[in-house]
Amino acid sequence: MAQVTQALKGMTVVDFSHVVAGPLATHFLALNGARVIKIEPPAGDPLRNYTANRAQAGMSPAFRGINLGKESITLDLKSAAGHAEALDLIRSADILVENFRPGVMERLGLDAATCRAENPRLIYCSVSGFGQSNALSDLAAIDQIVQAMSGLMLLSGNEGDPAMRVGFPVIDTFTGLLAAFAIQTAVVQRERGLVEGQVIDVAMLDAALVMLLSVVNPLLLAGEQPVRTGNLGFSHAPTADTFACAEGEICIGAVEPGQVAKLLDLLDLAPLLERPEFADRIARVENRAAMRTHLAEAFATKSAAEWEALLQDAGLPAARVRSVDEALALPHLATRNLTTGPQGAEVLNAGFLFAESGPGIAEGAPTLGAHDQTKTRRRGMNRA
Repeated sequence: MAQVTQALKGMTVVDFSHVVAGPLATHFLALNGARVIKIEPPAGDPLRNYTANRAQAGMSPAFRGINLGKESITLDLKSAAGHAEALDLIRSADILVENFRPGVMERLGLDAATCRAENPRLIYCSVSGFGQSNALSDLAAIDQIVQAMSGLMLLSGNEGDPAMRVGFPVIDTFTGLLAAFAIQTAVVQRERGLVEGQVIDVAMLDAALVMLLSVVNPLLLAGEQPVRTGNLGFSHAPTADTFACAEGEICIGAVEPGQVAKLLDLLDLAPLLERPEFADRIARVENRAAMRTHLAEAFATKSAAEWEALLQDAGLPAARVRSVDEALALPHLATRNLTTGPQGAEVLNAGFLFAESGPGIAEGAPTLGAHDQTKTRRRGMNRA
């Protein structure tokens, strides 16, 4: 049987991106076997210094987590030598990723048309806030700005609460994942002979709205305006919510009739189903506040850990609210191939399992300019 290798093994990515969205896209490509050559300015990717710990300067955990196994080459793209070196790399690359503001790569002489004239098979992916050519293209964008513009900041919490950003760069993260998906889709197109190369335009605002499809599609299809409902589940069922316990909090997700009946029986509240205001799903939604009062009183009698065990043993969707470090300590994660990287410095992997040749990288993130010597060697070969 032929040896199975990772899907992108043998492909080269020239990565002009920085901070999160672009580097995360190329990180996923690297996890799937691609060689990623990270082009950095002499000062380095700003993400290298996203830390308050001076000892981590230049190699922040945020940077290390999404730049595993990449090669770092420093280039001044405004210089003739830097431009020539960049084009040299692009001529033999399979994929190029950049996330400068629209127009920057053109001013540098490295726009899609120029690069694909040098390498027609190139898959050229641009990641920006609002797209490459429209009325908003010139606007500066970072994650929280797009959270505000997309409507995301008015989805969490309760009606009347101040706007609140999601507490991590969720749009950068989803944009990076969407860009990686787009790139690998283009690779399949090219490998099947459907296209010679491809130009991809990924925008953070577009990605944000796609991420919000659960509320955007009902708005498009039926004019249903999203309503802020705190911790209430997407079903709006009062039995899919989060409740304070004697210690901690429990989140439950009983939405099907059988689940609701089982939950209420476990809470000694089964007689509620005989009352007209709680007899069916719509009635329970209409009388959600009253139902919640009964549930809250019941959950307050035990700790979240006790309720979690009881509910899960009964086959009900339930989990106590955990911190991130508590989540990482869940024993079953040891079987999920969820981390990768050098021993003792593991970070998160791609988040899916393959039976053979799945995602993963053994090497850590590069120090700034760690592979400049390969640049020097190549120039020497060119002169010879």
